[in-house]
Amino acid sequence: MNGSPPVVAEPPLLPDANRKSGRHFFAVLFSLCVALFLVDAVLSLVDDVLIAGFQLHILSLIRGLVAMAAIAMAIGLYALIGFAPIAPKRSLLCIPAFYLASALILFPLAIYWYGEIQLFAVGLSICQMVLGVGILYSFRRGSKPTWPLVPEDRVEVRRFHWRGPFAFVLANVFVLLPLVVVYVFLCTARAVAHFSEGFMALHPSGFTVQVRKYVRDDGKVIELFPMAHVANAAFYQKVSQTFPTNSLILMEGVSDNDNLLTNKISYKRMARSLGLAEQKETFTPPSNEVVHADVDVSQFSSETIHFLNVAMTFHSEGVNAGSFMKFAQFTPAPGFEKRLFDDILRKRNEHLLAEIRSHLPESNSIMVPWGVAHMPGIAREIQKSGFHLAERHDYTVISFGGRGAAKPR
Repeated sequence: MNGSPPVVAEPPLLPDANRKSGRHFFAVLFSLCVALFLVDAVLSLVDDVLIAGFQLHILSLIRGLVAMAAIAMAIGLYALIGFAPIAPKRSLLCIPAFYLASALILFPLAIYWYGEIQLFAVGLSICQMVLGVGILYSFRRGSKPTWPLVPEDRVEVRRFHWRGPFAFVLANVFVLLPLVVVYVFLCTARAVAHFSEGFMALHPSGFTVQVRKYVRDDGKVIELFPMAHVANAAFYQKVSQTFPTNSLILMEGVSDNDNLLTNKISYKRMARSLGLAEQKETFTPPSNEVVHADVDVSQFSSETIHFLNVAMTFHSEGVNAGSFMKFAQFTPAPGFEKRLFDDILRKRNEHLLAEIRSHLPESNSIMVPWGVAHMPGIAREIQKSGFHLAERHDYTVISFGGRGAAKPR
């Protein structure tokens, strides 16, 4: 024997030590999730109040970035709750559930109460704030908040079993996801029908538009043909064939005599990517009398022209980082949305109605192949002039299952 002391090997890490280390890690991780949820709630509430009360968007960019991070966090948290055998789950599940529920709730609210949507946003921000404080309170149980916000003794790392994650995947794939898809589809279909006042409809098989024929007691006829910038080629051919040979056609199409648009209005890229045809290239009315009945870009406000130039970058350059950056840098002044719709819809509708009135004395049949968005306003105004709805026909404008034929129903 020599005089050197014996070497004692360190014992392996005990299960309790592993469990304690795991509890600390997840306590910090869950605390960060709760903190980000609360920060998002505060920024959302302040931003929504500033917009609703003062039309100020000074926090919108920061709020948007934080919201994106919070939503990404909620998705990751939801996956962690489903796959990792960790407690607590019930309180933390409220975070991803809130983001999903708020998005689903806003959908129908935006359809029927779009003018008050900002007030609803304030209400949802308040709910998020209350929920965040409630989650924090449930963890601290009335004690003063300290870091980590989620105490380690509330976290329990359990033994992993495949049964839990397997059930989680099945529930999401076969229950939650189909329900959300059906709900979104029904809301989208309701929105299309509501905002177009029935001139367009969404079905599982595709989009349809409704052509309406209005007749006056003196025999004058006006037919409204809801159009789409991109559609099945068969739709444009069918519409062209329905025009009576003795009719006057009032064509849509904003002119740009002063070359104010740096990016010309074109939907070629969209049509090509969707496998559809572009109206401008495919729709060829018969050799009737055709009148250009739209306005010139010079009649729009400078802000609308700038917005059109920015928006059309997506069509000229495609959807990429550069086009997104240009769009993100566009900062509209308060009331821009009203001015935009005033230019895009009201001014053009008024110009079209003036053309209809000027041609009615010498024309017995007027065809109006204009965009769907214009149809409700035009229909209301011509009915005020004594026209009444006589016929309606549905045409398939976009078919999901294939090209399809545009057949009246």
